[in-house]
Amino acid sequence: MARMRVSAAAAAALFVAVVVASPLLASSQQPAMAPAAAAAPTNNSRLEKAYELGLLTDLAVFHLNSNRFCGSLPDSLRNLHRLHEIDVSNNHLSGSFPSQLLCLPDLKYVDLRFNNLCGEVPAAIFEKKIDALFINNNNFDFKLTESFSNSTASVIVLANLPKLGGCLPSSIGDMAETLNELVLLNSGISSCIPPEIGKLDKLTVLDLSFNGFAGALPETIGHMRALEQLNVAHNGLAGEIPDSICALPHLKNFTYSHNFFCGEPHRCLEVPHVDDRQNCIAGRPDQRSGEECIAFLHRPPVHCDAHGCIAPLSPPPPPPAVHYASPPPVY
Repeated sequence: MARMRVSAAAAAALFVAVVVASPLLASSQQPAMAPAAAAAPTNNSRLEKAYELGLLTDLAVFHLNSNRFCGSLPDSLRNLHRLHEIDVSNNHLSGSFPSQLLCLPDLKYVDLRFNNLCGEVPAAIFEKKIDALFINNNNFDFKLTESFSNSTASVIVLANLPKLGGCLPSSIGDMAETLNELVLLNSGISSCIPPEIGKLDKLTVLDLSFNGFAGALPETIGHMRALEQLNVAHNGLAGEIPDSICALPHLKNFTYSHNFFCGEPHRCLEVPHVDDRQNCIAGRPDQRSGEECIAFLHRPPVHCDAHGCIAPLSPPPPPPAVHYASPPPVY
């Protein structure tokens, strides 16, 4: 998960911002006569009271991660029009998604993970030209829709959001030019994996584990030539593992345990780190019981379009006009 590289000037600006921001934050908690200090205590401070943060209009990098800040982000953050990075992860922030971030034209890096934020995540966040989005380990409650595919981020982590739900849209292939890492583990997604995912030929990390994915593992994943780590464990996937996936030249870690796969090419066992436990693969150790596998086979077949995730087919073109020759005149 690489962050944006910042110049020496930006790093210096960050140092100044920390020195300035600390007394500003403390001023909302302490008497006016309290001396300003770069090491002012910030534990348990309520950020929404730090209105003065909006005065730092030249701020480019804002990192207050791994503290004990609570409350919500101040609305005055919308004034920081030069802000490139915001990292407030690993705090006790609550309330809704900070919509003021949508007003920042130069924002490229958003890290809100490990907080107590809740409610909808605005679709507009996927419209912004950001490079990395981390909102995992919160209490957001929203559905993944087609707007997700509009994101130009290289890294997206929506993990451990069990109220997320929805499905992986078939338009996900539209993210091929920019997406490098996609982590959706334990996000309450129930759908088939769309074959269009194979268009993500720059993707290096794909984690879809601990969800409700069903059906077969698309053979098109074998087109993702840059893929290094693939995790689809703890789903309801079945069928055979496509040989083309295990033949990917850079694949180092392939985890497909706790599914209902019935076959795997020998090539898969040559992947440096592979986990095929708790499936229905004959001759492999630590598989599901025969009763479990038979019970699964007697389930109704999976209809991927039943999830409402498959893009509707375009109507067929109208038939060509038929021109009949005029009958010869009758005399």
